[in-house]
Amino acid sequence: MKRVQIPLRHFFATPPTPCPYLSGKMERKVVTLLSGEEPDHLHSVLSTAGFRRSQDLAYRPACDDCNACVPVRIPAERFRPNRTQRKNWRRNSDLKARIMPAVATREHYILFRQYLSSRHAEGGMAEMRFGDYRAMIEDTPVDSCLVEFRDREQTLRAVCLTDRMQDGFSLVYSYFRPSDAARSLGTYIVQWHVQHAIAEGLDHVYLGYWIADSRKMSYKSAFRPLEQLTADGWEDLGRGEDSADQFAN
Repeated sequence: MKRVQIPLRHFFATPPTPCPYLSGKMERKVVTLLSGEEPDHLHSVLSTAGFRRSQDLAYRPACDDCNACVPVRIPAERFRPNRTQRKNWRRNSDLKARIMPAVATREHYILFRQYLSSRHAEGGMAEMRFGDYRAMIEDTPVDSCLVEFRDREQTLRAVCLTDRMQDGFSLVYSYFRPSDAARSLGTYIVQWHVQHAIAEGLDHVYLGYWIADSRKMSYKSAFRPLEQLTADGWEDLGRGEDSADQFAN
């Protein structure tokens, strides 16, 4: 298995804080600045090594007594939707995607606030004001965009902040109308990115971290095949119980 060579960087460890996904656990992260002459290349290399991006930082869990966070990605060409996912694709056939620059808008922010109030009212992002949201969207040194999804009446249904890397797309954060639960828009956003990756000749769609014991993240195992990063490199995740068709980072 080919190992990833990470360029020489300064890495820093964050202090322990309560884990937002597993009760009673403390989380720590290793972070580094996405800087230098080729931040896109650095981002791609670090993502292949299991890092995620937040604004101009790349981070990876480095918890003292837990390794539950498993980096996962979909191999686009090999993806085979299950029956529920095929129904989901048809159900949302009225939506049209539009790729936009990573620039914050008031319309998007209103939808973002509605989503947080419905899904993550107690989370650390719940109090984000427009300036905080703008920083999340616009403070990026890499190739980022927003993908918005509208219906035939031009009603905004969902938005996804997406990074393009050398080998695929990374879904940084997605949000959608809370009243559209029947649409399972999180699942649709993932499937759309898989199809877009194939059209662009890219290999993977990165979904962040999978945590088997976290209800918030375990749904990712519904996308098959799904690759996980192990000590020996990227390998197919063992087949398990499919989870709910929802997606939120």
